[in-house]
Amino acid sequence: MAKLTADDIKRVKGMGFLKNTTNEGFSMRVITKNGVLTGSQMRCLAEVADRWGQGTVALTTRLTAEIPGIRYEDIETVREFIGKEGLVSGGTGSRVRPVVACKGTVCQYGNCDTQALALRIHDRFFVDYYDVKLPHKFKIAVGGCPNNCVKPDLNDLGLAGVTVPDLDADKCLGCRKCAVENVCPMDAAHVVEGKLVIDREKCNNCGRCVTRCRFDAVTPGKKGFAAYLGGRWGKKTRIGSKLPKVYSEEEAMELIEKAILLFRDKGENGERLASMVDRLGEDAVFAMLEGDDLLRRKEEILNKEMSAEGGATC
Repeated sequence: MAKLTADDIKRVKGMGFLKNTTNEGFSMRVITKNGVLTGSQMRCLAEVADRWGQGTVALTTRLTAEIPGIRYEDIETVREFIGKEGLVSGGTGSRVRPVVACKGTVCQYGNCDTQALALRIHDRFFVDYYDVKLPHKFKIAVGGCPNNCVKPDLNDLGLAGVTVPDLDADKCLGCRKCAVENVCPMDAAHVVEGKLVIDREKCNNCGRCVTRCRFDAVTPGKKGFAAYLGGRWGKKTRIGSKLPKVYSEEEAMELIEKAILLFRDKGENGERLASMVDRLGEDAVFAMLEGDDLLRRKEEILNKEMSAEGGATC
C-alpha cells in the first residue's frame, strides 16, 4: 500500500478513525448515542476487534468505544460491518459531539430518564446538525441529579435533573427526628421552632427529601433540569455558568438549539464556547438565550459562511 498522505489521514479522521501512535493502524471511534449498547452490538464490536483490530475495545471518557489497530484499507469494510448493527463511527471535528449521559435512568438518585433524553438530543442535534460547522467542538452532557457524575458543568452545555421540593408548613408536625432534615445532603433542611424550613440558597433540588416525610409536608414540586453553559475541561478549565431557572424537557431542547445557534453566530474561529461567554459576558449571553431572536434568525445563522480552518488550542 502507498504511503498515506496528510489528506488521507484527515479524511478518515472525519469519519471517526484516529491515527494510532503505537502502530500503523487507526482507532475507530464508535458512537453509542446515549452510552448504551445492546448485547448484539457489544458482540459486534468484539468481533471487529478480533478480526480487524488488535483484539481490544477501549471505552472513552465521552462514552464512545474505540477499537485500535484498524488498517486503512479495511476502514470501509469495518464501517459496513458495524452498520448492520446500527452502529456508526465518527464524533470528531468542530461540530456537536456525541452526547454523554449518566445512568440516571436506573439510578436511585435519578430525577429523569437520562438515556432517553440523551438519545433525543443525539437525534436532534448530533445527527440533524452533523453538517453544521461550528467555531469549535460543542459537548453536551445529561446528568440525572446534582451529584454531577457526568460533570454537566464542565461541558459546553450541561443538564442536571432536579426535583424542587414543595414544603407545606401546615402539615409539618415538627418531629424531634425529622426524616427530611436527616436525609438532606446539603444541610438545607432544619426544624426551627417546631416547623421545618428549607434554605433555598443551600438546597440543590436533588429530590432526596421529597418522599421522606410521613405526613406529606414535603412533596415533589417542579421537576426539570438545571442548565450550565460554557463549561470546559482541558488546558484551560472553566466551570459552566448556571442559568437562573429550572427548565422543562421541551425548554431544555430549545435552550440547546439556541446555544448552538448563538455559538455559530457569535463564536470566533477556534474559540470554545467558554471563551465566547467570557468575551461577551454572562448577562449578555443569558439575555440572548432567553429571547427568540436566535430562532427567528435560524436559517440566516445556519447559512452563514464560516472558515474551514481550525485554530483550536484546547
